[in-house]
Amino acid sequence: MLEKLVMAALLIVTVGLFGRRMAMLLGYLRLGAADDRLPKHWGRKIKDQIVVVFGQRKLLQWTVPGLMHFFIFWGFVILFTTIVEAFGAVFQEGFHIPLIGRWGPLGATQDFFVAAVLLGIAVAFFIRRVQAPGRFRGSHTKDAEYILYAITGIMLTILATRGAEISLGHFPYDTAWTPLSNATAQLFEGFSEATREALDTVFLWWHSLIILAFLVYITYSKHLHIITAGINVLFTSERPKGALIPMNIDIENMTEDDTFGAGVITDLTWKQMLDGMTCTECGRCQSVCPAWNTGKPLSPKLLIMDLRDQMFEKGPALLEAKKTGDEAFQEIVAGLPSLNPDVVEDEVIWDCTTCGACVQACPVNIEHIDSIVAMRRNLVMTESRFPKEMQGALQNMETTGNPWGSAPQTRMDWEKGTSKQEALEIPHIKDNPDADVLLWVGCAGAFDDRNKKVMYDLAKLLQIAGVNFATLKDEESCNGDPARRMGAEYIYQMLAEQNIETMKGYQVKKILTACPHCFNTMFNEYPQFGGMFEVIHHTEYLAQLVKEGRLKPEAEMGKTVTYHDPCYNARHNDVWQGARDVIESIPGTEYQEMHRCGHGTFCCGAGGGRMWMEERMGKKMNMERTDEALASASDTLAVGCPFCNIMLSDGVTERQKDDQMAVKDVAQLLLASIEFHPESSAAKANGNGADEAQTT
Repeated sequence: MLEKLVMAALLIVTVGLFGRRMAMLLGYLRLGAADDRLPKHWGRKIKDQIVVVFGQRKLLQWTVPGLMHFFIFWGFVILFTTIVEAFGAVFQEGFHIPLIGRWGPLGATQDFFVAAVLLGIAVAFFIRRVQAPGRFRGSHTKDAEYILYAITGIMLTILATRGAEISLGHFPYDTAWTPLSNATAQLFEGFSEATREALDTVFLWWHSLIILAFLVYITYSKHLHIITAGINVLFTSERPKGALIPMNIDIENMTEDDTFGAGVITDLTWKQMLDGMTCTECGRCQSVCPAWNTGKPLSPKLLIMDLRDQMFEKGPALLEAKKTGDEAFQEIVAGLPSLNPDVVEDEVIWDCTTCGACVQACPVNIEHIDSIVAMRRNLVMTESRFPKEMQGALQNMETTGNPWGSAPQTRMDWEKGTSKQEALEIPHIKDNPDADVLLWVGCAGAFDDRNKKVMYDLAKLLQIAGVNFATLKDEESCNGDPARRMGAEYIYQMLAEQNIETMKGYQVKKILTACPHCFNTMFNEYPQFGGMFEVIHHTEYLAQLVKEGRLKPEAEMGKTVTYHDPCYNARHNDVWQGARDVIESIPGTEYQEMHRCGHGTFCCGAGGGRMWMEERMGKKMNMERTDEALASASDTLAVGCPFCNIMLSDGVTERQKDDQMAVKDVAQLLLASIEFHPESSAAKANGNGADEAQTT
């Protein structure tokens, strides 16, 4: 009886401590700003729980660590039945779970997962102690090892208890189904029955006490994700992957006293706080981050950890003040440290290219970019504190409608071609209202010399294919992507609303663009402001024209080609096949992938507004990607993004490898095979326009 009373008391105390801590954590989340995350598509949410949480899909992107975690995770799910059996045995000798508690296959499954979890723990220790990958830098490794020791204790006491029960004849399963437990029982055969009874009790209590301590400890450790991961996945944004959180600023009534973004910890949304609680500190985000990989201070993992630590540090005082009243709460909030630079250094925030590699890699769906952009919005729109080189680009977008600061009237100068090219005649949409496609030129295509050539060749391809298309001429302005990702939401909103109004006025329905940033913004973000358009990237559209036979590549290329996937195509929008289809349709082309491609592509360094910022620390991102392209032993690097064209062309030139590798847009490669013009940009060696002797 005493044994049962003590266990009941321990259970009550443990549940009480667990509940108290969870109530406090829920209170922390309530300190955050509002964020409407009520699931709208339950089918998708259920699929995410099955695939991401239970299927461990994102963890399995890395085979060995993924399988290790898969077996430990499912071990806990399955072996929860042994925990029930253990606590039941304290209160009732020979306890078994109703209905399934004597079912042989369940006993066999339990045995299998005990072995699998122990193997998984051994692998985990090997990875942490022997391999010691850099992704664990800054993580609470000791905390992780304490948990591994605890899990080991749980597994070993499961086996010891099962072995003792078998030796005493109390085991509910047929031992033919449980060879591991049966083998463990042999260790008890030399003891007297009284000793075996005592050992059974000792191991049973040892097992129960580890479980109870584990339940309380995880609420204070990084392993809180055991509880919050499924919840975090449930409340993952239903926005398209490439879309940021809209602000819907009242531009006409903005004042200098308005505050925007996240300046202190309570400005973060409750979901961003939940991200912090859910971080496993696995470092997968850090290992794929282009900034971290090139020696910058930004680690997505450490950023989320810093925000979480700030929440845990200031949370208790904020909760106490909130109980007192709003005045006391606001007084505490007013004294909170600024997120930048007190919690996270400014440089860390500006290093991000918003490439999405961290979000793609995170096994628990943490949304790092939302937090980073929230802090950028505060720095730009509230504090007016940002890298000085950004100022010119932002002012240019606000005054001339493009970050280059070029006159809007020159936006279509590219259609004149060079002195040796024929001028193209492309109608304005108002003169061709029945156009099937609106060709969105984009700022790089209009004003950057390298990309003017790409735009000319793309338009030439459309004419050859007989596509009925038009442009907005000088009525087109920047789509707003650089401003939005720099944190200047009000400039983005001004540009977006202007473009949406213009295109709606001409009843535009289908937009073709050669820029992944334009594509992503108009396809995923313009709908936030009522702009519903069909948008297609030029690589996909050209692949479609080739498939339909409207474009017929015939000239032998005789080149080895590799393709660089733009982040805003491949990772944010799952667009990558069209470029490969076009390249492989060109006769004489040998195609080979770079090491990092598709969803795993490596950023060129220009996204997130970084096209207009300087890299002052570490290796330049474009040089890292250029070196990888050069290592592929290809002589042609194909691109499908004007920013990538600029960054990688510069990289090849900086490495003085223009004679070894040509950087060309997919459209240029295709035109060179369809209608070879020695004087066209398709016959140039790279985006910088270096001449190349080429035969067909």
